[in-house]
Amino acid sequence: MREQEETIEKLIASFRLLPGVGYKTAQRYAYSIIEGKQEEAEEFAQNILDAKNNIHYCKECGNFTDKEICKICQTRSAETICVVKDAQDVVAMEKIKNFNGVYHVLHGTISPLENRGPNDIKIKELIERVVKHKTKEVVLATNPDVEGDVTAHYIANLLKPLSVKATRLAQGISMGTDIEYADEITLTRAFEARSELN
Repeated sequence: MREQEETIEKLIASFRLLPGVGYKTAQRYAYSIIEGKQEEAEEFAQNILDAKNNIHYCKECGNFTDKEICKICQTRSAETICVVKDAQDVVAMEKIKNFNGVYHVLHGTISPLENRGPNDIKIKELIERVVKHKTKEVVLATNPDVEGDVTAHYIANLLKPLSVKATRLAQGISMGTDIEYADEITLTRAFEARSELN
């Protein structure tokens, strides 16, 4: 019995490694797996392993993909590049139905407090893409917080000599809100009302 309890506790501890999952939620997940069908548990475990082994960053934009170049980069024009902090933000921005450009994932923002400067995120790669694809507009969709604003303005200054239009999402998104949690209507309005950064 003690051995069985330790096994359950290990499973609960594994679920607790996920962000935002407390003990009670992890316990619910664990019991759901235990009480579920064997095939479902095996498929769940296999899906985790497949994702861990096969998902990596797109060589072009830095989004998650199981290909060398993601589907978005393969099928859309780089005339407009939407810059986001994290790969999760791409999923959020895809709620905007009329955006047909591509993305660029920075994998962070400039944050002196966390000792993270421009060379620690994918800004150099962004500028290279802009030049390579003769991009006309870069939409800076970093979070509306201090780090997101600093990063957006830093990139906008780099784009000025390239004569590329740098725009920022309108402030329909509250200060301090993460892009990934914004709803479709708010994001669409913020995107449509984006303004040029000077």
